[in-house]
Amino acid sequence: MQMLQVGEQVAEFSLADENNHQVSLSQLRGKKVLLYFYPKAMTPGCTIQAQGLRDSKTELDKHNVVVFGISPDAVKRLPKFIEKQQLNFSLLSDEDHSIADTFGVWGPKKFMGREFDGIHRISFLLDENGKVAQVFDKFTTKNHHEVVLDYLNSK
Repeated sequence: MQMLQVGEQVAEFSLADENNHQVSLSQLRGKKVLLYFYPKAMTPGCTIQAQGLRDSKTELDKHNVVVFGISPDAVKRLPKFIEKQQLNFSLLSDEDHSIADTFGVWGPKKFMGREFDGIHRISFLLDENGKVAQVFDKFTTKNHHEVVLDYLNSK
């Protein structure tokens, strides 16, 4: 697993959102983009993390940051998660985990004594030109939004 680092240019990509519309990195030029990778919609940790970002939208907007959650969930699962949690940002489907591979967040994990490959809970803040401005890999699901906002407020 070779994770993207601060200063690296992110390769162009396109993923389907909850409405099955393609979202491309090039469409987001001119805005800061927070891409947060999460394992699975509607699980307890992923729900807490999403709620924190949902509740921080006003502050994120002040910093010109748009949020996208990326998981290996199928597109059809995403609208249910958005509706149930009243999320105010889009979720993107990376079923074949090709984008997770590109970002270096797909790899071996351990859970309840078994090993498997999956998404590591890591977030990337991209600058207006699509370069990695910050990598967030030290947070809990409860304080993820605070860690992101602390970074943004320090700039």
